[in-house]
This record gives sequence, structure tokens and C-alpha cells, in this order.
Amino acid sequence: MAIPASREDLKQYCLRELGAPVLEINVDDDQLEDRIDQVLDYWRLYHYEGIEQVYLKCQIKASRLTLISNNASSFNLEDTITGVTSGATARVTRENTVASSGNTLIVKNVIGTFASGEAITNGNGVTATLATGTPCVLGEYDKKYIDIDDSVYGITKVQSIGQTSSSKNIFDLQYQLRLNDLYDLTSTSIIYYKTVMSHLALLDLELNGHTLYRFNRLQNRLYLDINWQTDVSFGDYIIVYAYRAMDPNTFTKVWNENWIKRYCTAQFKRQWGTNLKKFTGIQLPGGVTLDGDKLYQEAMNEIQFLEDELQNKSAPLEFFLG
Repeated sequence: MAIPASREDLKQYCLRELGAPVLEINVDDDQLEDRIDQVLDYWRLYHYEGIEQVYLKCQIKASRLTLISNNASSFNLEDTITGVTSGATARVTRENTVASSGNTLIVKNVIGTFASGEAITNGNGVTATLATGTPCVLGEYDKKYIDIDDSVYGITKVQSIGQTSSSKNIFDLQYQLRLNDLYDLTSTSIIYYKTVMSHLALLDLELNGHTLYRFNRLQNRLYLDINWQTDVSFGDYIIVYAYRAMDPNTFTKVWNENWIKRYCTAQFKRQWGTNLKKFTGIQLPGGVTLDGDKLYQEAMNEIQFLEDELQNKSAPLEFFLG
């Protein structure tokens, strides 16, 4: 028996289940591809093995203006850049120790939209010309959100780690890791240690609260409801606790998952029945009569059974926003 190890293998397996190549399966290849996508989407939504918990590392970056010449270093730190044509403005900055150089000008507080190929000036005699196309790429600091990959289905927690959070309070991740190193559990009671950790967690919740965030899969954007001026700095990392869809091209065992094979076969059968329904009752040479309605109804019964089976057997996931 051929074990499906790819998308094409799964497609051919399901067609054989329906009778191919002995029978002609009247379904277009594009329709088969649509049904496979539908199967994977449903499996990821309702099966606990359809998604995986991951930790995404997102860095806070400044915006960048691309020049046609290598004179970005001619602008001074904190200079206000103005677009001669658009009137857009930005302030020259740096990312930690990285300053503007070559044809890349590092900026923040971008207001307006810089035009392609327009001249810019700092008001003190230093000028430059922006590159054509998309000369301004906004960083997370100016966008006020973080781009999230389309494969992410939900987010459960957001953790900040960086210089700003470390200097602000004792509850950030780096401080807690160092605090844990202070305890020698061979000479300290584990009960006392757990009591102190629980007390710190309670203080953190009461004084700082959780990081407020908003996420919607259709936008693929993670909005952080924070003070971007004081709560984060360039170079800081945001750790995102997320649930991401399993990629069957990476984990090929997905293609051989028993429920997926049965559900995909039923979906192919439903599509086959849908295509034949308009020809129901037509008698072919040899006395054969097409019955697309019966084929369609059989498929719908199988689909309903498999969906009930999946939802009743899947383990519940923790609450997530997505």
C-alpha cells in the first residue's frame, strides 16, 4: 500500500478510494486542490494536532528611508527630515549602536507619506533624494503593530524582553531569570522559594498587569496597547506565545493521518456528486443511469459523521485570541 507523503500522494490515494483508475472520477484538478485546502483548514481548526504551540521572537525596529546616494551619514541625530514634495516628516534616530550609513537613513516618528524620488532636507542645508518605488519602510515603532505570519491561528500571551523593560521594573523576563540564579535550592527550602515566586507574580499582576494586545487572523497584525515612547526601545524583543498551523510539507506524516484521508475522500466524493447532479436521470449507452443526488447524499452523510467524530474526540485547547 502506498503511504501518502505529499499533497499529490493524498490526492491520488483518495481518487483510488473512489474507484480510479477503474472508474472515471468527474472532478477537475482545481476542484480537488480546493477540497484538500478545505480539509486542512477544518483539521487545523478542530484537531489538537492540527496546530503547534510556538514562541515567536519579534524585534522592535525603526523606520528606514532609502536614498539614491550614499550620504545618509550627513544627517545628524535628531534632525527633522521633511519631504519637499509630500511634506512628510521624520526624525533621525539610531537602533541601539546602529546609525544611519550608506544610502539607509534610520528614522522614527514618521508623519505622512514620503513620495517616490522626492527631495528631502533637514532644514539646515543638508539634502538628499529618495529612491524610487517604496523609499520609506515603516518599522514596528511607527506602525504600532507587529506583522504576524499567516500560519498563526491564535496568540495566548505577549512577553517583552529588552533594555527598557529590564530597567523599568523587576518583573521582566531577564530579571526573573537572574533572580532564579540567586537561589541555591540545596540550602533553601523549596516551600520558601515557591512562596517568594508566587508573591512576586501576584505583585506583577497587581502593579503592572498583563500586556494588553489585540490580534485578528484576517489582519495578521498584533497590536500592542502600550506606550511606545517609554515601554519599548529599538532592539527590544517581543516574545509571542502563539499557536501555528502544522505545515504538512515539513511534517509529512500529516498526509497519512487517518482522519484526513477519510475526510478528503468524502469531500472528493461530494464534489463528484455535485458535478453529476445536473445529469441525474440521464441514461448512458448500456443502460447505465447517472445518480449524482445519491452520490452527493452519501458523501454528506460521511462528512457529517467525520466532523462529529473529530469534534467529539479532539482535546480542548487553552483559550487564545485569534
